[in-house]
Amino acid sequence: MLAETMRPFTVEQRQNFLADKHVGVLSVSADQGRPPASVPIWYDYTADGLIRINTGAASRKARLIEQAGAVSLVVQREEPPYQYVIVEGTVVDTTSPTPLEVREAIAIRYLGEEGGRAFVEGMRDMATVLFTVRPDRWITADYSDGE
Repeated sequence: MLAETMRPFTVEQRQNFLADKHVGVLSVSADQGRPPASVPIWYDYTADGLIRINTGAASRKARLIEQAGAVSLVVQREEPPYQYVIVEGTVVDTTSPTPLEVREAIAIRYLGEEGGRAFVEGMRDMATVLFTVRPDRWITADYSDGE
């Protein structure tokens, strides 16, 4: 049975999983009685354990993150064996505009060197903001056989 084979990640496994390339799903508290806003997002996981999120400064997502000051991020492996990491965290730094080297690092992570630089160049006139999130709570699951 699947539930019997689930185990949490170790800290090292969690760090390695987050360092791999996955699209995350960011959730943030919404306003006006609406349910939380959830969007797929590229993220960066730093060596010191912080999550960095670059987005358009004028976006609804940016406004909600600024208002809430906290987010949840779900990162998952979508094919068997299933694995996921959920992090609930507090925004500890907001930088606008996002430094060019950070925008490039995140884009290159997902699109490769050439594609990442081209993506950033194509968005050069967009106002950006970088949110740095300190993880406060982790939920992890690994349904692999441990190999």
